Amino acid sequence: MSPACPRREPVRNRLIDEAKPRLRKFDVGNKYPHLLQNRCSVLIPLLVKDGKFHLLLTLRSEKLRRSPGEVCFPGGKQDPADVDNIATALREAEEEVGLHPHQVEVVSCLVPAIVNENMLLFPVVGIIGEDFQAQPNPDEVKAVFLVPLDYFLHPRVYRQASATYADFPHLVHFFEYTSPESGVTYHIKGITARLAVFAALIILDERPTFKVDYDLDDLLSSSGESFMKLQKLILSKL
Repeated sequence: MSPACPRREPVRNRLIDEAKPRLRKFDVGNKYPHLLQNRCSVLIPLLVKDGKFHLLLTLRSEKLRRSPGEVCFPGGKQDPADVDNIATALREAEEEVGLHPHQVEVVSCLVPAIVNENMLLFPVVGIIGEDFQAQPNPDEVKAVFLVPLDYFLHPRVYRQASATYADFPHLVHFFEYTSPESGVTYHIKGITARLAVFAALIILDERPTFKVDYDLDDLLSSSGESFMKLQKLILSKL
């Protein structure tokens, strides 16, 4: 063990100890009914590196039929054998990047999102170790990289657009991030960007440099209300 490790450990522990109660406050558990039969889960892997939180993200393989070459969190559709949404997220993370369930401390299940108007997406936040070495499945993942969590509140390169989804107006976030390790520039957008922003708002408890859909003075209530409104609109069309 290097001499720097003991000095880093108190910082890591402090950050995690501060983040856990914030995340658990937003844990929805099984609060929202499974009104849509199609369900998927993503794992939002959170780790401490160089004294600050980072998110682990993947670049999808160009060989995939769905969203090839896009940045995503590890995740996928629920299998019949999955006992719950957490099991789906952990299984997919292991299949995609070699992250074993015992390497993840699941902290919170955040409010779900609706994608493609007929699928519920359940975000699961889990803490992993700084020393995790990803083993990407080449059939699904082209690259694995880290982004500082605060980048999703104070980005260098960012733009946003207004859009309407199922008659529900919302903001779309577009982040551009260049990895200092590889020099590769990644484009993070869509539901992945939205989830990253939401996680950063919860954990860091700071205001972003851009506009968001939530009421920042009541993030907990406004996030749930937004989901329920969108869900009602979609169900009315089924």
